[in-house]
Amino acid sequence: VTTSPQLADLDMQATRAPRAMAHARRFFSLISSSSRPQTFASLPAQSTFRAARYLSTSEEAPEPRFLDMVQINFNKAAKYTSMHESMLKQILACSSVLRVSFPIRRDNGEIDVIRGYRAQHSHHRTPCKGGIRYAHNVDLQEVEALASLMTFKCAVVNVPFGGAKGGISIDPKKYSVIELEKITRRYAVELKKYGFLGPGVDVPAPDVGTGAREMSWICDTFSVLYGMEDVNAYACVTGKPITLGGVDGRTEATGLGVCYATKYFLSLTDECKRVGVTPELDGKTVIVQGFGNVGYHAAYFFEKFGAKVIGVVEYNGAVYNPKGLDIEALKAHMSTTGSLLGFSGATKEYPKEKAFELMEEECDLLVPAALEKAINRSNADKIKAKIVVEGANGPTTPYAEELLNKKGIIVLPDMLMNAGGVSVSYFEWLKNLSHVGFGRITRRWEEKGKQGFLQELKKAGVLIDDSGLSHETKSGASEKDLVYSGLEDTMCKGMQETVETARKLGVSYRIAAFVNALNKMEGTYRDAGFTI
Repeated sequence: VTTSPQLADLDMQATRAPRAMAHARRFFSLISSSSRPQTFASLPAQSTFRAARYLSTSEEAPEPRFLDMVQINFNKAAKYTSMHESMLKQILACSSVLRVSFPIRRDNGEIDVIRGYRAQHSHHRTPCKGGIRYAHNVDLQEVEALASLMTFKCAVVNVPFGGAKGGISIDPKKYSVIELEKITRRYAVELKKYGFLGPGVDVPAPDVGTGAREMSWICDTFSVLYGMEDVNAYACVTGKPITLGGVDGRTEATGLGVCYATKYFLSLTDECKRVGVTPELDGKTVIVQGFGNVGYHAAYFFEKFGAKVIGVVEYNGAVYNPKGLDIEALKAHMSTTGSLLGFSGATKEYPKEKAFELMEEECDLLVPAALEKAINRSNADKIKAKIVVEGANGPTTPYAEELLNKKGIIVLPDMLMNAGGVSVSYFEWLKNLSHVGFGRITRRWEEKGKQGFLQELKKAGVLIDDSGLSHETKSGASEKDLVYSGLEDTMCKGMQETVETARKLGVSYRIAAFVNALNKMEGTYRDAGFTI
């Protein structure tokens, strides 16, 4: 791992957070002489990076950077494993990092220099997997942190990928579609040039600021320039439109996965009793922060599963109705006006400067589904939700989580709760490698079998009203049916394993998820051995 790019990026950010950046710079200088990042426990005692600094109640103590947040939780979980320190170092180390700069000519003739990043955290399973985000504040440490989180996330839900993450430091709203296409295609070329793109190497997906359109451009660039003789070329990226080999159900997968995992957790009566929450999702009140892809679909499916979404928060305003909001109508309003404000179904509005105050209203489930650090030292003591369901990556800082735990508020962690996206990306990747859609071979056979069974019941004198039968009762499974089924099974199994470990060790669900991930990764290394 090269630390000089990290130091360069810290220099660039120093003006935004001088105290935190200076501290982080000192931390990276400590590990720069090592060929691998060290765990905090392995640093010299006089210069140990102290996680307690970020758990301090002092107002001057900085919030940790995202990378530090992941490492803090990693070290907490490591105490509950029997792994040797050298194994922990290997698991924590980021395997490969890429930083590129390239020019593009804008529509007005000016030249912009674009900076892009990609990190492959772990090659213990291949290919590596992780999204690409377009945001003005993307930097190397954020990409490394997200890549490491992806490694642990895949392990938690038993998806056989190593973790990766990429990003381009731009505000996509300031570029035309033609300019974004130029940037995306050139970025894809740079990734392939340095070994960071390919069906068996590194498979990106959408993230903040990107979607199926950008994945299409990457797929087309790879297949045209490098995939002429590779029948699996379209598997180089997931989150594609169905016309390019995408899978039905990928768009809503992350938000739906949040709902599946929450619903399963609330069905565990004994566990709910142990942690002091009322079981069952039906009737629960929900506030969602972020109304993008994850937030909207989480809100939509929570409403569909019987919960009541009473509030939605966006960066430029928030709306509230204690009787529940019509989520589809709210989405249509936002698509038309660009804001949640002015929605006729809301009884109360929060302007831009007070939007985040809605997160502090009483509710059963608070779902932060935007960017990291939404719940931090400034607002954690004001949160009144019974359960925080993390739909975003890193929405709760370590100090904030300690405050929430002291208040008896349950936190269901991001590395489990938002793993629906990578789970269905795995299904899409498998579809691309097999070159046949899910259900294509079996759907009609299943349907004929069900219809035949119903006919036999009728012959036996059983009265059956065909018009009242559900789709599941009389039809074969479509691709979406199978994707939803696989997603639900994945999320429920991941939640079950996390709950069992939390109960066994007496730790939070976040630490339990980390412990499970570490143990699974150790098993892979132990069975495969280390290469020379």
